[in-house]
Amino acid sequence: MAEKLLEIKNLKKYYGKGDSQVKALDDISFDVFKGEMLVLLGNSGCGKSTLLNIIGGMDSPTEGKVLLNGVDITSFKDKELTKYRKEKIGFIFQFYNLLPDLTALENVKMSLNKKDEEHLSEKTLELVGLGDNKMKQYPSQMSGGEQQRVSIARALVKGASIILCDEPTGALDDKTGRKILELLQDIVRKEGQTMIIVTHTKEIASMADRIITLRNGKIEKQEINEHPLDAKDINW
Repeated sequence: MAEKLLEIKNLKKYYGKGDSQVKALDDISFDVFKGEMLVLLGNSGCGKSTLLNIIGGMDSPTEGKVLLNGVDITSFKDKELTKYRKEKIGFIFQFYNLLPDLTALENVKMSLNKKDEEHLSEKTLELVGLGDNKMKQYPSQMSGGEQQRVSIARALVKGASIILCDEPTGALDDKTGRKILELLQDIVRKEGQTMIIVTHTKEIASMADRIITLRNGKIEKQEINEHPLDAKDINW
């Protein structure tokens, strides 16, 4: 049996009241297991990004619980949520969110608490395919794919419990996007990382261990993928 890492229990996120109320999430429940790649699949407006933001401690639910290793993060105060985001969650966004005035190495080091862990930052950048010369470059000197690799290194370096990816290939061309998916898959398979990927692309979901399809704020279906595709074989 795989170890349960995250529990989502009866999660609701409502905006407004009465006839104008919007149910972004409407009683969502599922578990996430250690070392799995889970894809949240659905069209725009289905609630998947809202769900990711609540798991990441960047938004709060109207009702329900999010338990990481049995601890309910929805009860956290601001200071506890900041610590949770910094130590437990790695974020990979569609548009990289790198600091433009910092080099690749400096962007990755920002995720660490200890100032003396430059070696760890360098090692992580090498892991994602960015060697010595690239480490010293600024985001404006890098391609989109290289910037996303820095973003991935930044998420990895702190040893987060879960990495959350919101449309990680959305700003990339197909060839570069496939390379990023190969890297993400390697991180799960070889490093044992737990990862949740939000996407609207069904072909990307074919590389996941499990797929949860959302529609109108509800879970439409959950599927175990017995034979995940290699990322290099995905076309979309």
